[in-house]
Amino acid sequence: MTTYVLRRLVGLVPVLLGVTLLVFAMVWVSPGDPVLAILGESAQGIDRASLEELRRAYGLDRPLAVQYLDYLGSVLQGDLGVSVRSGRTVVAEIATRLPATLLLAGAGMTIAIAIGLSLGVVAALRRGTWIDYLAVLVALLGVSVPVFWSGLLMMMLFALTLEWLPASGIGSWRHLVMPAAAIGFASSAFIARITRSSMVDVLRQDYVRTARAKGLPPARVDLGHALRNALLPVVTVVGLQFGSLLGGAVLTETVFAWPGIGRMLVDAIRSRDLPLVQGTVLFVATGFILVNLLVDLSYAALNPRIRYD
Repeated sequence: MTTYVLRRLVGLVPVLLGVTLLVFAMVWVSPGDPVLAILGESAQGIDRASLEELRRAYGLDRPLAVQYLDYLGSVLQGDLGVSVRSGRTVVAEIATRLPATLLLAGAGMTIAIAIGLSLGVVAALRRGTWIDYLAVLVALLGVSVPVFWSGLLMMMLFALTLEWLPASGIGSWRHLVMPAAAIGFASSAFIARITRSSMVDVLRQDYVRTARAKGLPPARVDLGHALRNALLPVVTVVGLQFGSLLGGAVLTETVFAWPGIGRMLVDAIRSRDLPLVQGTVLFVATGFILVNLLVDLSYAALNPRIRYD
């Protein structure tokens, strides 16, 4: 097991280097002058000599390879730069918004797993019946309906019409219900579809029929044997969905004015705060990679044969 973990950790090194290279390249592929983008509205009225001086101050007059090595060294020291808009470090900005994103992602994935697993298992056990068709229809709606549209419908019903829940913002648990339900319902659709497909395949295996022939209780066969062996692809989908939510559910956070990383990234792009955009994208990508690593390690826990492969 230790060898497997070390091999996976070593494999992350080139991936993370590639991420830092892409994030660094964002400054140069974005339209316009990087210095003008950093200065924003304050760039108006600055003469060319002052701009060249600022380029030297920011190190933008040096070769790209040297700039990238300096950027990589700063990242390795935990320095992601300083936000142009707020004057605070990018690490401090991310740390301020991260708890809200983790709260929303955790609540949303809890709802998604509960709904998705339940629909998938029931649909697989009752395949070909109206229950199966209904579960597939619900999953299809979850995939097809945009998150921002379902969020707006929830706001109209529960906030404006019934006045049960607040429409936006963060505070009590009541503020969390609608945004978590919006992203949870969307993610549950993918989990339900994968769970149903995997369960149907496992239920056709010989060992499942043998367990039924031995007279084992149906619940033990379905949950103890079939569901456990059908979880590997489900874990993959859950990991991918949670990794994407760690980046901030941009649409959900924007619709419900949720102060998370996704909304911060949108605001940084609008104000052309390049250091904050770079740092946020790098943080999100690193988090997504680490979540995928945990998913890979969970494979080894669920299926010991993977360790030897």
